[in-house]
Amino acid sequence: MYGPLVHFIKAIDHIPTRFNVAIMLFMACLISYMLRVNMSVNILAMVQPIQSSAKPSVIVHNNNYGPRYNWSSHDQSIILGAYFYGYLISSLPAGIFAERFGGRNMVGLSLAFSALLTALTPLAADNGMWATIANRVALGILGGFLYPALHNLISKWAPPDEKGKFVSALMGGTFGTVITWPLVGVIIETLGWSFAFYIPAIISAVVAVLWYIIVADSPATHPRIKSEEQEYIEKSLGDTISKSKLLPPIVSLATSPPFLALLVLHFGNLWGLYFLITAAPKFMSEVLGFKLAKAGFLSALPYLARSLSAFLFGTVGDFLRKKSIMDVTAIRKSFCAFSHIIPGLFLVGLIYIGFDPYVCVAIITLSLGFNGASTMTNLQNSQDLAPNFAGTLYGIINFVGTSSGFISPILVAHFTAQQSTMEEWQYVFMIGAAAYIVPAIIFVVFGSGQVQKWNEPKQMHVAAEHEHT
Repeated sequence: MYGPLVHFIKAIDHIPTRFNVAIMLFMACLISYMLRVNMSVNILAMVQPIQSSAKPSVIVHNNNYGPRYNWSSHDQSIILGAYFYGYLISSLPAGIFAERFGGRNMVGLSLAFSALLTALTPLAADNGMWATIANRVALGILGGFLYPALHNLISKWAPPDEKGKFVSALMGGTFGTVITWPLVGVIIETLGWSFAFYIPAIISAVVAVLWYIIVADSPATHPRIKSEEQEYIEKSLGDTISKSKLLPPIVSLATSPPFLALLVLHFGNLWGLYFLITAAPKFMSEVLGFKLAKAGFLSALPYLARSLSAFLFGTVGDFLRKKSIMDVTAIRKSFCAFSHIIPGLFLVGLIYIGFDPYVCVAIITLSLGFNGASTMTNLQNSQDLAPNFAGTLYGIINFVGTSSGFISPILVAHFTAQQSTMEEWQYVFMIGAAAYIVPAIIFVVFGSGQVQKWNEPKQMHVAAEHEHT
């Protein structure tokens, strides 16, 4: 029984251990997004095609996909937003937990329990809307622990000149969306919607087992790492992993125009991202009339475009910086045109020229595709402003930005409560366009790519402590 497992472990041990760890970081992100976004397609097969507000608990069986629940448009928006409520609860303290308990266990347990909750979703749905909401909130809480724990592992495993490759492994989340929507669309149309929860749950459980076999908290605690590789990683990191815990300058953050501009820019970015995660399958199925499998596949295209363009814009931005063609502030501000303003203009264009279903898909794909440039704007700017507190800054902007994950489904439900046609959706797209463009203008005026002075005293304070010891 253990023969194949032993052979597998021996095979992967021929590859550098840190490379295996990077692959598992990618897989953890992929699974996290698989379990996050599957509900956006699945719920379309779980509810009545024509909404009714009467008797919300009534179940009507449909021979094709399984039971259908009489959940109103508003009910659906709460279910779709529930994950983000949970995510919000755990995203702030997650970094502290990761430092205390280690990234390996946090990610492993998150994946294992997420698999269990996903497998229990059909049972929760049978017990009503609130049981389903509770299930999704719990799943969100587990998901919120993941990214800070992964950043904790990167800080211990990635040599400085390989850090970019490790951070790019976190794009696994985008690929999770690309894979999941077509996959669950096909599963629903062939096996029914309950299997669109069971199959991702099984995949997640398998990855959780592999995670525990392959990953350790640090090179020093890995049971099978070669001593040369361990020595190379530890020597390259030197003293970069700080032992002292400095408190972030909260008052300075709250009164810093560049930080507040970044906060707004990140919110706009996540609005566009989460709005399409929760609403694109609904729009493509109900307004454009695509079948579920096709809606799932077409809804995933923008995410494929985003992940590919992220690498492209990242490469161009790094080149401009390396060759000193532009300074950091100029790069951050000019790339906002690609990451925010152009995506916003595409959403405006959708209202006026989006009459053909395939033209709509193309415009949405281009909008989110250009947003890949956010790797050079809001996703990097916290590192510019305060290298000492980059994690804290990112935690705060992500905490605020995640709120868009449950605000946008409520907004969509408000406009599409009576009927779901292009006429209602044009308001949704106009608000989405404003959420992209207005923050970009604010950032161009107030943003910065320079280290802020409230980062420096802490550095000087640490330096002074070293001198006295």
